[in-house]
Amino acid sequence: MTELVLIRHGETDMNRELRFQGHVNVALNAIGLEQARRLAARMAGQKADAVYVSDLLRARQTAEPIAGELALQPVPESGLREQSFGRVDGMRVDDIQRDHPEAWAGWLRFEEDFAMPDGESTRAFHARVMEAVQRVVVKHRKQRVVVVTHGGVLDMIYRTARSLGLNGPRQSDIPNAGFNRIRVRDDGIDILDWADTRHLADLPPQPVYDQQKLLKPSDA
Repeated sequence: MTELVLIRHGETDMNRELRFQGHVNVALNAIGLEQARRLAARMAGQKADAVYVSDLLRARQTAEPIAGELALQPVPESGLREQSFGRVDGMRVDDIQRDHPEAWAGWLRFEEDFAMPDGESTRAFHARVMEAVQRVVVKHRKQRVVVVTHGGVLDMIYRTARSLGLNGPRQSDIPNAGFNRIRVRDDGIDILDWADTRHLADLPPQPVYDQQKLLKPSDA
């Protein structure tokens, strides 16, 4: 068995504006940098055998203080990138609704084979993520590994662990800089901790991207 400590990157200005970040290489904002510092402080005194990180800037900036605290060199893994949203990468919801209404309507169906224009379908995204997780696990059997990644990636892992399937809106909380732990067995995944933000308690409330709320007629 391998234990993975899964961490979503810290906050960015695009998070605050509820933009679809996708593969946009955006940096952490001041709150995000403080979140990363607190994650590192939380990891003080703990042991890990490796740190893997999405190659996007916001994840790398989050991983740097954690890896420093653990005296490890972060290993970039492009398979841990966020889902690509193609032409709507970097756009706000209201901009997508205005400029790409058909794509937005398709997105709200939350179907595994749907992709934003020039983007990546959920099915393809899930396959990429789980292949990356498997590569990490194979290299680090019976070890403890920190993985710094993105909200969509954590959603794919959560769905796999809970056997939820890929259709439908997100069903788990995935806060920025949240602390999550899973145990990967040969025959499945156990969730040990999820969405723990005790280390962020006195910081400003986080922006929340709630897919289920998007489906309510009153919010359309």
